[in-house]
Amino acid sequence: MSDLVAVVFNDETTAFDMRAELAKMQKEYLIDMEDAVVVTKDDKGKVKLHQATNLTMAGAVGGSFWGMLIGLLFLNPLIGMAVGAGAGALSGKLSDIGISNQMMKELAESFMPGNSALFVLVRKVTGDKVIDRLQAFVGKGKVFKTSLDKDKEDTLRAALEQA
Repeated sequence: MSDLVAVVFNDETTAFDMRAELAKMQKEYLIDMEDAVVVTKDDKGKVKLHQATNLTMAGAVGGSFWGMLIGLLFLNPLIGMAVGAGAGALSGKLSDIGISNQMMKELAESFMPGNSALFVLVRKVTGDKVIDRLQAFVGKGKVFKTSLDKDKEDTLRAALEQA
């Protein structure tokens, strides 16, 4: 089962930096993330989601492949590839995997303009090593929401929020 962790920052860039650090740790097998999304709220109050994976592009690539394959069967691979890319891009744009986009947008409405947040869906984590690697972010953010048990949430808050 995955756990949700959301950390809010007082600027628009720190969430991107933390996501990049978590991505490095994922390559080192210290954390296994199902999804990591940065949410920003600009000075005008507009909320924007910055997905780690571009689902539209992934859908277009997958659709192109399958469209070309089907097109080969009907002796017109270029048209099949074009139709497949379009269908794949549309399905990628409409799909929502991982953390609910609607939930993130609703929570982001409560943020102050100019803030950002990092929403992470974590499958598995080596807690002590990840906390040690996040020392650069101590005091920069506040744990906003988690689905962790109380002890783990308190440990995370103590590690990230201490001034």
